[in-house]
Amino acid sequence: MAANQTADASRRRALTIMAVAAVVVALAVVMALRMANAPGTTRASLIGGPFALQDGDGKTISDQTLRGRPFLVYFGYTHCPDVCPTELARISDVLTEMGSQSIPALFITVDPERDTPKVVQDYVSSFNARIIGLSGSPEAVAAAERAYRVFARKGQTRADGDYSMDHSSIVYLMDRTGAFIEAFNVERPVKEAAKELEQFL
Repeated sequence: MAANQTADASRRRALTIMAVAAVVVALAVVMALRMANAPGTTRASLIGGPFALQDGDGKTISDQTLRGRPFLVYFGYTHCPDVCPTELARISDVLTEMGSQSIPALFITVDPERDTPKVVQDYVSSFNARIIGLSGSPEAVAAAERAYRVFARKGQTRADGDYSMDHSSIVYLMDRTGAFIEAFNVERPVKEAAKELEQFL
């Protein structure tokens, strides 16, 4: 009988220790997630990384160039009929709403065959001066696409030589260290979007 009581007591102690350990682990996970989602927090991500492309003046813009301020990144192309200009217009509205606190936004082409750095910069200049148009060699553009996990594929060339590009459409919000924060929602009231961006300044 005494042996059974001792065994039961040992089991209860073991279960208590396991329960306490489980609670501690759960609390640690919750705290880690809260810290990871806090504004301005740098965290490891599979999105983002090294790239080096050219702006319309021939200046090289890399992942290191914009360190110190949060920034937006959007991939598209200048011949895009509707999605790209719509997203760029939304980004422009948010940047305008931010006024002097406006942050940089990169528009990186997925069509380097037609979109030279000058062509891209001329294109984005009609939206907002804070949007930087970037292009480069097919290899350099492909490297940027890989870094941001972007899907991009050339469509079938038509008889007139024209073609479209199939591509993912995501506005990436990066923090001041170049780390990915979130897919930024520009399809909402401008003031709301601008207010969220201001949290990361």
